[in-house]
Amino acid sequence: MNDLNNIKYWLFDLDNTLYDGATKVFEQVDKKMTKFISEKLNINKEEARKIQKNYFEEYNTTLNGMIKNHKIDADEFLEFVHDVDLNFLNKDKILENEIKKLEGKKIIFTNGSRAHAENVTKRIGIDKLFDGIFDIRDSEFIPKPSKEPYKKLVEDYKIEPQYCIFFEDIARNLKPAYELGMKTVWIKNNEPWASKFSDADFINYKTEKLASFLKEINENRRT
Repeated sequence: MNDLNNIKYWLFDLDNTLYDGATKVFEQVDKKMTKFISEKLNINKEEARKIQKNYFEEYNTTLNGMIKNHKIDADEFLEFVHDVDLNFLNKDKILENEIKKLEGKKIIFTNGSRAHAENVTKRIGIDKLFDGIFDIRDSEFIPKPSKEPYKKLVEDYKIEPQYCIFFEDIARNLKPAYELGMKTVWIKNNEPWASKFSDADFINYKTEKLASFLKEINENRRT
């Protein structure tokens, strides 16, 4: 991990990365997407689910597919799907302490909304620790892993990619970061859509727990 001693920019995905996927927060968002599609297109939930998953595969987010094919209001979609119960998300003091110790710029990079990122990080107790949130609106609704949002993020925050590391639970989203020269860390999970490409050479590191990985970095930098 000595190659991480010069990192100055810390990029974090939000869902299933800054909190444990076992909390099932994203599962709620997933179900709300199905409901939204079902109601908007006036189809049953089974058909809606198929469309949802097909759009995710083809357009990288369900929202992107809905905008391109049905000209929906993106803000309405984001507000609806992120209106979920976060009460069972607890403060994560260990993660808070480790993020606090990181030297440099810390940014959340999400295909979700800024409001959702703010709500989640408040619940975990880490909302004051970041220098910015780059959400789907900032990327002009072009989602990861399209290269455009990565380039825009680098430009907006004046990031030097060779000194940057990106943490993400969806393996394919790490590829553009790696190609730009960033170090990449995959948050291990068993979701088929997230673990696809998890053995690719564009992944530098893998970890089951973000806080433990950051702790290792912090300890290594102090020695």
